[in-house]
Amino acid sequence: MPKSVARDRVWLGVCYYPEQWPREMWEDDFRRMRELGFDVVRMAEFAWSTMEPEEGVFRFGLFDEALDLAHRYGLKAILGTPTATPPAWLTERYPEVLNATQAGVPYRHGQRRHYNYNSHVYRSFSERIVRRMASQYKEHPAVVAWQIDNELNCETNVFYSESDHRAFRAWLIGKYGSLDRLNEAWGAAFWNQTYSSWEQVYLTRPTVSDSPNPHQALDEKRFISDSAISYAKLQADIIRELAPRHEVTTNGLFGHLDSHRLTDELLDYFSYDSYPQFGSIYPDGGDRPLRDRKWSWNLSKARSVSPQFCVMEQQSGAGGWVNRMEMPAPKPGQMRLWTYQSILHGADMVLYFRWRTAAFGTEMYWHGINDPHNRPNRRVEEAGRIGEELRRVGGAIAGKAYRADVAVLGSYDNEWDGELDRWYGPLTGYSVTSWIKTLQYAHIPVDYVNAEQASAETLERYRVVVYPHAAILSEETARELTAFAERGGIVVFGCRTGLKDENGQMRMQAFPGPVASLCGVEVEDFTYVLEGDAPKVRWTAERLRGAPDAVGPKFVDVLRVAAGDVEVLARYASDYFEGKPALTRRPVGAGAVYYYGSAFEESVAQALTAELGLRSPLLDWFEELPEQVEAGIREDDGGRVAFLLNYGSTPAAIRTKREVRELLTDRLAEAADAFELEPYGVALFSL
Repeated sequence: MPKSVARDRVWLGVCYYPEQWPREMWEDDFRRMRELGFDVVRMAEFAWSTMEPEEGVFRFGLFDEALDLAHRYGLKAILGTPTATPPAWLTERYPEVLNATQAGVPYRHGQRRHYNYNSHVYRSFSERIVRRMASQYKEHPAVVAWQIDNELNCETNVFYSESDHRAFRAWLIGKYGSLDRLNEAWGAAFWNQTYSSWEQVYLTRPTVSDSPNPHQALDEKRFISDSAISYAKLQADIIRELAPRHEVTTNGLFGHLDSHRLTDELLDYFSYDSYPQFGSIYPDGGDRPLRDRKWSWNLSKARSVSPQFCVMEQQSGAGGWVNRMEMPAPKPGQMRLWTYQSILHGADMVLYFRWRTAAFGTEMYWHGINDPHNRPNRRVEEAGRIGEELRRVGGAIAGKAYRADVAVLGSYDNEWDGELDRWYGPLTGYSVTSWIKTLQYAHIPVDYVNAEQASAETLERYRVVVYPHAAILSEETARELTAFAERGGIVVFGCRTGLKDENGQMRMQAFPGPVASLCGVEVEDFTYVLEGDAPKVRWTAERLRGAPDAVGPKFVDVLRVAAGDVEVLARYASDYFEGKPALTRRPVGAGAVYYYGSAFEESVAQALTAELGLRSPLLDWFEELPEQVEAGIREDDGGRVAFLLNYGSTPAAIRTKREVRELLTDRLAEAADAFELEPYGVALFSL
């Protein structure tokens, strides 16, 4: 059962760093937080040297005072364990705690996240500071939750210290038991990589062509994830022991970390850090880029971990360090828009980063709600508007689940293996973006689902699941997808499906491997497609003849029909495989399975959206919505709340079909009423 935030209304809050500001500012800060409608503050995640200025010398007076003052103003607190930034006295005296590059060069003090998870010395110091903190604040009336560390695997998600190499060997011994089994799993007979002693085994190290053993590289990423989870467990166990009434969470969604397993095993709920402006800096490309709206997909991934989650850091201003990642200031209304974007996608607790922009340090251009001069500004005013609204309507939203009939599947194994394997890894981002853009602009909600946890039962809530390029596809997942289709579900696969087993080795069977019989096709030929050489695709099914022109970009599986009930919906219309099947459909039980032999460009995603009869659930209440508006529903047995979010810089015209009440204005709209959604505006409707 997924773990979620449990709140009777949506909580609003902010990240606060009392150690960075004079004490005479604190009371005014907490007073104004309450006036803005804030419920909670996060503190202490970077304050180790404040609490332990010298080895073994502990001083909690600053945070005692800050927490007492926060409590006086009715604020709750989430305390961050400060282990993301070890003190200088620790890294200088015990350099073995430092992480290292792949070449073995240690990282030095001066930034953050420069430690490694497997140093027994660092684990010992981490255990001590967490234990002392938990003992100090286990009964404090303001404290409700703990954030373990900060953004595990952010900044870097690879670890090559001597401690990590030793721990990797121990991990491999636990997994394989013998060198014979390790050599088999890693295909060590290739290029004479066979190991005869465990001392010969390391994490990947620099190679001549920067191409390590791919099976070793996959296990390395699994090991890194397990190391991070083990380190988090060290802290979670202490908090559970000493402060059992407090919630435990951590924030992130970073690489080489199984956040689903982390949450299932250790946390009360998952927390995410949402910075939509990254989508504007690194847009998805093509026509009509999603930009900040693309962040809804990231929030869908967070929702797959915890259906109702916490946003521990919500963007509130321009973002950037002194040397990189410059982002423009949110336009008037965008901070509010992004807050409701998070809430639509399942956030029942949202904390802004940060209360006041730092006056010094690397992040002094990562702007918060207040500027360093502390004078009124439009961000403060906007935060106050949000706080007032959530006091009125937050109770009608909290606990409700996001509704979607479509799911896109992904897996950690394919994500991690695909980083190295360029023959399929880059296809996933391309195809997922095409599907997400198509569904977003058609106002069709979509979930992300971790395929490694998916079963026919958990997938029953969806009409359609899309698993674009599952090169690593287990027999168990194949059986669950088969059962899902037999019960009436629709499964859509893309090229390169089913190539590999769980070790990342190629299967010695016809592709698409364990789902070949399910799909009723075999891959008789395949080729990488050069830029500009994508073959044309011709729709052959009569019902698709009006679909947009399409091509097969990036990669091509040339298909052969292997079952009599397979329908060919499209064929390649150019290159040496002209006339061969490109898209097939096979009925399976009460459902169906589709196989597309290439990466999904938007035109193909659009054609399949029409083919599958997918439509926006909001069309029951509203006329066709403008493309610039995102639409979604949160619902439970007590009712439904529809969100309309305008990402455009121009107003969006909305017309109702049925009587609905807009919650933020308490306006009752009748059938055929028309209203205008302001630029970057938000509307919430009780359906």
